[in-house]
Amino acid sequence: MDDLRVAPGPGIPDGLRVPAGELLEQFSRSSGPGGQGVNTADSRVQLSLDLASTTALSDVQRARALGRLAPSLAGTVLTIAASEHRSQRQNRRAARDRLATLLRDALAPEVVRRPTRPTYGSRLRRLDAKSRRSQAKAGRRRPSASD
Repeated sequence: MDDLRVAPGPGIPDGLRVPAGELLEQFSRSSGPGGQGVNTADSRVQLSLDLASTTALSDVQRARALGRLAPSLAGTVLTIAASEHRSQRQNRRAARDRLATLLRDALAPEVVRRPTRPTYGSRLRRLDAKSRRSQAKAGRRRPSASD
């Protein structure tokens, strides 16, 4: 197939193009649907990309991708498997789409949380709810002997 294209997004304003030579596709028998051909057709696709050696990523992008995708990496290799379709071609497309989505999400910069404070009204509502709850619980108590 051809190069893998990742759509532009946060962190990759011009998009990304991964050369086809850096992608490794392996095919095997799928356990999914396929009727009579399920035991003969190699429709399952494993698509692998070595993030450490790819020329598609800059050093900053490489570090960000390696850090974010660390739990799903084997060394520095990211592997995607697709076997949800009956045809190998559809599984190849699904694996490429999934890899592109993973890369796009991993390369997006972290959104810095701006600390906020509760509004005056929300504080009043919280305290009012607490006092109402307290009164409801106080009404369930056993009456004291002095009453």
